[in-house]
Amino acid sequence: MPRAKTPRTTSTSKQVIPMPEVSSAPSVRKNGGSAGTTPIDLEAQIRQRAYEIYEERGCTAGNEHEDWVRAEREILARYNQQQLA
Repeated sequence: MPRAKTPRTTSTSKQVIPMPEVSSAPSVRKNGGSAGTTPIDLEAQIRQRAYEIYEERGCTAGNEHEDWVRAEREILARYNQQQLA
């Protein structure tokens, strides 16, 4: 009769790097940062647009980086356009 295998305890020490908190992301203010304006959270807008692009592609995985870069380009272009106006 074969012997039962006992689980081996190996120490695999993987370093886990925590993601930065959303509150630590810098916010950008419209109109030169005057006191009466509201801050714009560019990262949240980029994240939202990247998710919309993902949905437009039919929710298929594998192009996350391309979605993020495209969203970043669109949001920053829109922000820069508003700053010039």
